[in-house]
Amino acid sequence: MFSLPLTDRATLHPLAPWQAAEFADFVARARAHLAPWLPWAHTITDTDTARAFLQRYADAQARDAGSIHAIRLDGKLVGGTLFRTFDAASGVCEIGVWLAPEAEGHGLVTRAAQQMIDWALGDRGLARVEWRTVPHNTRSRAVARRLGMTREGVLRAAFPFLGERIDMEVWSLLAAEWRPGMPGAGA
Repeated sequence: MFSLPLTDRATLHPLAPWQAAEFADFVARARAHLAPWLPWAHTITDTDTARAFLQRYADAQARDAGSIHAIRLDGKLVGGTLFRTFDAASGVCEIGVWLAPEAEGHGLVTRAAQQMIDWALGDRGLARVEWRTVPHNTRSRAVARRLGMTREGVLRAAFPFLGERIDMEVWSLLAAEWRPGMPGAGA
C-alpha cells in the first residue's frame, strides 16, 4: 500500500473496505463534528455500513470513477479526502474532505487536497477540479481559497440533506491555473 507524506507526522493512504471497523470507529468519534456537513456521518453507524460505504468507493475506483483516502496523524485515522466524482472522459472531478476536530489547524486537509489535485491535473491530465460546500462552511471555503480555487457561484437547493434541499457553493481550479504542489498558485 502506498503512503504519501503530508507532514513529518501525517500521511495520506488509500482507504479500503477491509478498514471498515477503523472507519466506523472514526465516524463514531467524530460524528458530532462531521454531521452538520456530511450525509454519511448520519448513515455510517457500524462496521457493516462503513464497509458498504468504502466498497462503493472501491467499486468506483475500479471503474476509474472515484476513490477514497485516509489522512493519518501519528498513524491514527483523523480524516480523509476523496474524489466524490471522477470523470476522465470529460476531464472533471470533485474533491471532498473531512477532518476530526483534534487534527484541525495543521494544514492537513489543504496538503491532502493538493496531493489529489496534483494527481488529477498532472498525472491524469484532467481539465478541472471542483470543490463544493455549503455557503456557511467557512473552514471549507478557506481551504478552497488556499488551494487557489475560484468561487464560481451557488447552486440553489441543489443537494438533498436531512430532509431539506440545501445550497451548494461551487469552487474550481482549472489545469491552466494549476502549479504542481503549490496551494494558492491559481489565486
